[in-house]
Amino acid sequence: MATEKRDYYDVLGVDRNGSPDEIKRAFRKLAMQFHPDRNQGDAVAEVKFKEASEAYEVLSDANKRRRYDQFGHAGVGGAGVHDFSHMNVEDIFSMFGFGDLFGGGRRRSRGADVQTSVEITLGEVATGTARTVTYARNEPCGHCSGSGSAPGSRKQSCPTCGGYGQVEQTGGLGAIFGRVITTCPSCRGQGSVITTPCPKCRGGGRIPKERVIEINVPAGIHDGQSIRVRGEGELPSDGASRGDLHVYVSVKPHPFLERDGSDLLCRMPITFTQAALGATIEAPTLNGKAEVKVPRGTASGQVFRISGHGLPELRTRRRGDLFVQTNVEIPQKLTRRQEELLREYAQTEGTTIAPESRRFLDRLIKYLAGEDVG
Repeated sequence: MATEKRDYYDVLGVDRNGSPDEIKRAFRKLAMQFHPDRNQGDAVAEVKFKEASEAYEVLSDANKRRRYDQFGHAGVGGAGVHDFSHMNVEDIFSMFGFGDLFGGGRRRSRGADVQTSVEITLGEVATGTARTVTYARNEPCGHCSGSGSAPGSRKQSCPTCGGYGQVEQTGGLGAIFGRVITTCPSCRGQGSVITTPCPKCRGGGRIPKERVIEINVPAGIHDGQSIRVRGEGELPSDGASRGDLHVYVSVKPHPFLERDGSDLLCRMPITFTQAALGATIEAPTLNGKAEVKVPRGTASGQVFRISGHGLPELRTRRRGDLFVQTNVEIPQKLTRRQEELLREYAQTEGTTIAPESRRFLDRLIKYLAGEDVG
């Protein structure tokens, strides 16, 4: 079950009328507090860091903030807001241009990860399947060979950092942590800036390209889990190894079966005569149908197990079971003859046909008379 998102203003600890500078200061403070470099192996800190990043992306953008103020989280869904829960830390800091707040000149060893999704059926969960997925990733621009500069032009030394790629920050966070060296916001650590942008990629050096690959979806996978395809992400600017592709799996609801881990549940309606007299019913499975013997006197909600008709576990491949839960239906409309038969039956009800009801009524009469019923 997905966790409900917290209010972005509460995440950053700012007032709803807070200025852009207040929002930025609040985020930078949280980013420093929960930065994974300062909280090695702390999964909670990483979650809080990504939560703060998502809040900042929305509240630092005037348009996104206006939609969020008016419609809440639904107002920014699909509005270019990144899924920070699946991004790595380096990508987040690079996105906001903060560089390495701790002054280490952190170098990327691999490109950014990308993600896509695929939908499968519950039957395919049982067997595993292959899927062809189409996704987009940024590739070096062929027109400028990834430089971002128009062919024939040259970059110039960055006037902000003098070509060093880093600048010293003396205010803001520096007042808390002292001298802080950050990546230059003008050249993003490159030391140079583009004078004449490439007309094809507009100076970005990257253009999105569609890619089609086939992936194997293992049996037993759960809704919301992802499959990592190594080396199918993007290249970093230094041309090192590619990032990965994360394919998130969505399992289509089954018309009759519900999943509980590796077990399946089927809620099966039966008539009250089948429940009273017993019957053999046919329950749907992932491979067709299976017979279930319903004994006499079956109560509504009673559960019957069919071994080995569930789903395989992802790691052990042990197969779960199918549970059939009976739901005794009471007819809403009766013919005159059916009503006559039921009234005749009702006259025969007593200690032999409904002994538990008879005992309950006897104890209720004593209780109402003020007698001790134990």
